[in-house]
Amino acid sequence: MNFSRNFGGGIRPSAPRLLVLVFATLLSARAQEPGEPKIRVDVNLVLLEATVKDKAGRVMKDLKKEDFLIDENGVPQKVAHFSRDQLPLAVALVVDLSGSIKPFLKPLRYATQTALKALKPEDEVALFTFSSQVEERVPLTRDKREVSDQIQSFSAEGGTNINRAIYDAARYLREAAPAARRVIVLVSDNVPTANDGVSAQAVAGAALEADAAVYGLKVPGDNPLAARMASAGRGFVNVGKLTAETGGEIFEVEREGSLFLAFQSLIERLKTRYTLGFYPTQTLQDGSFRRLNLRLQPNFGGKGRDYVVLSKTGYYATRARAASR
Repeated sequence: MNFSRNFGGGIRPSAPRLLVLVFATLLSARAQEPGEPKIRVDVNLVLLEATVKDKAGRVMKDLKKEDFLIDENGVPQKVAHFSRDQLPLAVALVVDLSGSIKPFLKPLRYATQTALKALKPEDEVALFTFSSQVEERVPLTRDKREVSDQIQSFSAEGGTNINRAIYDAARYLREAAPAARRVIVLVSDNVPTANDGVSAQAVAGAALEADAAVYGLKVPGDNPLAARMASAGRGFVNVGKLTAETGGEIFEVEREGSLFLAFQSLIERLKTRYTLGFYPTQTLQDGSFRRLNLRLQPNFGGKGRDYVVLSKTGYYATRARAASR
């Protein structure tokens, strides 16, 4: 099934969408419990997630609300909400089935089955596969075993249409999981060789519109030099750049030691992400892209020198609806 047919049309600029309203409702329903955070039910709230690492690469797990600073288009904003690993996750696992990653299909099933067990029971996972075409194999489900069982029957051949795969997964998550933290996990060698017309800009826009952080499990595919060089052009998405723009990361199998260890590290990272929210001082509903800069207080040192913040770089503001006549 190709989701471009189901979700046709261009990207519709909108800001934090239904996620905010349902998020606030979920929190307020539990407000009687001591220590639970409370936020106003207000769709103007902008949410962003972040992972913070020190200069040695260690995740900083004990930060507090007052440790963070947020700018929107250079204007300081007040942090109105702060939490960690509270909303359920909606993960789109997007698996490359091109011929270049065939050796990794067998260990992928074990890695998927084992690593996904670390997610919370209420977290959901969907499975997409792609070569030249994109298929939805399993819709969002809490049954993680159903996802890993599907991988056992996979075979790998054909091209690598990464653009369409991420684009379709992002649009699917936006529609199917409005009340969750949305994440796309791409299992691929990150060398695209096929494109059916989805531009790199459209891919990035779809991921930002969905508030979906893109993570990569990068496997060392068997690609000739010509294919690797060609992947830098022809409108192919740069996976490394996309993960940075959306607040995700790439976990390289060769560096981590195995596909299982890389997957396990990725899942643990998802459980240490902070969620912050603010009410923009710029209230104009013009559908524009708002640039974000999330950093720590000056006593932590300089961003990029003493620590690294992995978070989305911006969002699309709500566009005001035209008045009916």
